[in-house]
Amino acid sequence: MNRTTKRVLNIGLALAVVGLIFGFALPAFADYGDVWDTLTGMTWFEVTTLIALAAFNLWTYLPLLTSVLPGLEQRQAFVVNNSSTAVSNTVPAGAAFGVGVTYSMYRSWGFSNTAIGLSVIVSGIWNTFVKLGLPIIALAFLAVAGEANTSLVGASLIGVAILAVAVALFAMVLKSARLAGSVGERAARIATPILRIARKSTPTGWGERAVEFRESVTELVAKRWPRITLATVVSHLTLYAILLVALRHVGVSENDVSWAAVLAAFAFGRLITAIPVTPGGLGVIELGYVAALSVGVGDLVETRIVAAVLLFRAITFIPPILIGGFTYLFWTRNTSWRAEHPADDAHDETELIT
Repeated sequence: MNRTTKRVLNIGLALAVVGLIFGFALPAFADYGDVWDTLTGMTWFEVTTLIALAAFNLWTYLPLLTSVLPGLEQRQAFVVNNSSTAVSNTVPAGAAFGVGVTYSMYRSWGFSNTAIGLSVIVSGIWNTFVKLGLPIIALAFLAVAGEANTSLVGASLIGVAILAVAVALFAMVLKSARLAGSVGERAARIATPILRIARKSTPTGWGERAVEFRESVTELVAKRWPRITLATVVSHLTLYAILLVALRHVGVSENDVSWAAVLAAFAFGRLITAIPVTPGGLGVIELGYVAALSVGVGDLVETRIVAAVLLFRAITFIPPILIGGFTYLFWTRNTSWRAEHPADDAHDETELIT
């Protein structure tokens, strides 16, 4: 199967999943006409507060990017975040393309391959830690409120185990240069046959590079872990706040669905984003939120939940795409931010390309 055929099949699968969810799955929960009536019944104050929260949430991603990449300015972080998000949310397997956009922009602004790789990996690790930790926190709140059930407990225990293993492996790599070198050499052995098929040169020195990279990670984490952690947590919690406020604004009360239950649904919804079935999880995430929030509620509340989830996704999914289109065009045309690549980074670029 060639690359074009595979891409067409991926696009077809994504469209089919989105069509099935919005055409059949969500209407099983609520009629779209009733959902529209619910949304149009919102006041201007309610709409304005949601827009303000969504705008603030867009800003919360910037401190994380500037924390993991020293020297990055907030205006640059705004451009790269929205541009990469626009690509990730519109292209099948868009996360990989989003990383490519991020890399290209950072390189054009003079950042080294090492610094870029470090920023992508550290921010990814911290986001993963928070995604795995949120279900555990949500379960604790539900347990205190007496709302926890067996399925939630089981899922959270799995999350605890995965989080513990991930943290332990990360700590071991940071602590042991020998282990970091071993990981690098093993990665080279795995990559060798793939690169040979692609007619690329055989990787060399990955063990040494892994040790050097470990030292860079250790230095960055030691200096900036509080800022990185705070920025990551805030970005996730403000996204949760948008969902919670959307539910309350359309009439889903605390008695209908508690804030702790909303946090649990949000937490498990964030885990769904790791499954790249559709661009940006379109359809899959909406269905996951609706299904999780609609347990044990009546038809009226179910309709309001669908309205709130669709509103939440619309104001958090669409604006970054629209803004990202403009920021990407700005990057292609703006030359005043361009800078030369670091002189000592040439071997990094060659190694990445080969």
